[in-house]
Amino acid sequence: MIEARELTKTFQDKKRGTIQAVDRVSFRAEPGRIYGLLGANGAGKTTTLRLLATLLQPTSGGATVGGFDVAREPEKVRTQVGFLAASTALYGRLTAREMIEYFGRLNGLPPAEIRTRIKRLAAELDMGEFLDRRCDKFSTGMKQKTSIARTLIHDPAVMIFDEPTLGLDVMTARAIVRFVRECRDRGKTVIYSTHVMSEVEKLCDTVGIIHDGRLCAEGTVAELRARHGVHDLEEVFVRIVGEEERK
Repeated sequence: MIEARELTKTFQDKKRGTIQAVDRVSFRAEPGRIYGLLGANGAGKTTTLRLLATLLQPTSGGATVGGFDVAREPEKVRTQVGFLAASTALYGRLTAREMIEYFGRLNGLPPAEIRTRIKRLAAELDMGEFLDRRCDKFSTGMKQKTSIARTLIHDPAVMIFDEPTLGLDVMTARAIVRFVRECRDRGKTVIYSTHVMSEVEKLCDTVGIIHDGRLCAEGTVAELRARHGVHDLEEVFVRIVGEEERK
């Protein structure tokens, strides 16, 4: 499980002064469920996800992942987490197999187990055609599937997806959405950030909307629709953000 408690992150900028990127955000994400984190660019959602994945240290507040504190026990948190961002890079001179194996070794897996897991992940993500090709020759979809496989090689209990279908064609995006759903069905705790509202409707059990670093709305898709009196989820999002900007 993931639990954020008053999670806060500030940055210092020479021109703009103190920037409150994440402002006392609190929420829970539970096993076997997908928590959707929505927000416009610059709203603070990616910073929130990086705090949970221990890529950044919180300024105040805190969070636990799988029972481990992100500030005091970052190494233990990392054993629990697979973090996938749209901007994640690959080593171009390695093949997909070598890339996944490398991250398996970084996570301390024995060679035989790495081979077994690569075989399973390659089948689940339909990577057979390019598994032994170099990453610098890949399409965007191939790169993203390889990134997902290397993120999952240590079979983490918690998956954090930050815009995983960004820039992908329809068929590859559908395959990744299906795979995310399968992660949920296997009992993993999933946080899913996206701008694609149809993906939110298909996947997310609970939705949190973040604006100016604050979590300003939370609930199921049905609850958010009922609360704002409209069916279209994009319109719900626009109304919530508009209300926040008028405060």
